[in-house]
Amino acid sequence: MNGRDAVWYWLFKYVLLGPILWLLGRPTVKGHENIPTDGAAILASNHQAVLDSFYLPLRVNRRITFLAKSEYFTGSGLKGAFQKWFFTAVGQVPIDRTGADAAQDALNAGLKVLGSGSLLGIYPEGTRSPDGRLYKGKTGMARLALESGVKVIPVAMVGTDKMNPIGSRMWRPAKVTVIVGEPIDFSRFEGMGGNRFVERAVTDEVMYKLMKLSGQEYVDIYAASLKNQAPTKPEAAVDVPAEGGESVVDLVVSAESKESAKTDKDSLPDAQAS
Repeated sequence: MNGRDAVWYWLFKYVLLGPILWLLGRPTVKGHENIPTDGAAILASNHQAVLDSFYLPLRVNRRITFLAKSEYFTGSGLKGAFQKWFFTAVGQVPIDRTGADAAQDALNAGLKVLGSGSLLGIYPEGTRSPDGRLYKGKTGMARLALESGVKVIPVAMVGTDKMNPIGSRMWRPAKVTVIVGEPIDFSRFEGMGGNRFVERAVTDEVMYKLMKLSGQEYVDIYAASLKNQAPTKPEAAVDVPAEGGESVVDLVVSAESKESAKTDKDSLPDAQAS
C-alpha cells in the first residue's frame, strides 16, 4: 500500500465509513489481546455478510489486507470505476481465480502480504454462508500457513448477517460482535505444505475453532456447491472434542489417510467473495 492509499484506508476507517458502521452495529470485540501488535498472522473468519470485510478491520487496530476477487477491480461503468478505486484505496489485493495459474498466483500474493509482516484476512469458506451455517473450509488458508510459518487466528463474526442479510441491499441496525480466538500454531507441520492430508486437517482444525467461537452449525460440504444444486439436507459434520486425547488435526489426518486419493478442487487462498 502506498502512502496515498494508506491515507484513504484510515480515512474510510475513522471518518468516512467507520462512524456509520459504529452507529448501525455498535460493534464490540472479545479476545482483542489475541491479535499481535506487530508481525504477520492469518485472520481466518467465518463469512456471513459483505459487511464482515468492514467490521473486522474496524475493530482491529492494525490494517488488514484481504485477497479480493478480481471482479471488484474490472467492472465497467461508474459502479465498476468506484469499486476499483475503493478496493485499491483500502489496500486490497486483486486475485484472478479463473486462470490456469490462479491457485499459485493467489498463494504468491498471500505470501507477499505475510512476508511484509502484515495481517492477512481470509474466509476459508470461500464465499458467504447461504443460510447462516458454517461450511467446509477450502485448503488455501492451510497452504499459506504452512508455507509462511505464521499462526492462524480464528475470528468469528456474529450479527453481520442480521445487519446485512443476503439478498438485501439495505443495511439495518443490529448488534455486531467480533470474537477473536487464540492463535493456532501449526509449526509441528513445518515443511509439509503441499501434503493434501495435512492441509485438509489444518483447515478442519481452524473450522472447528470457528464453529466453537461463532456457535454456528457446521456443514461438511462447500458453501459454493449449494449455488448450483437444488436445496437438500446437507451432511452435518461430527463434533469432535478438541480438548484431551488426540488433537482434531491428528484425528482428521488419520481418518483422511484411509480414504482413496482425491483432489481438493478449489484450494485457492480464499479471496473476499460475495
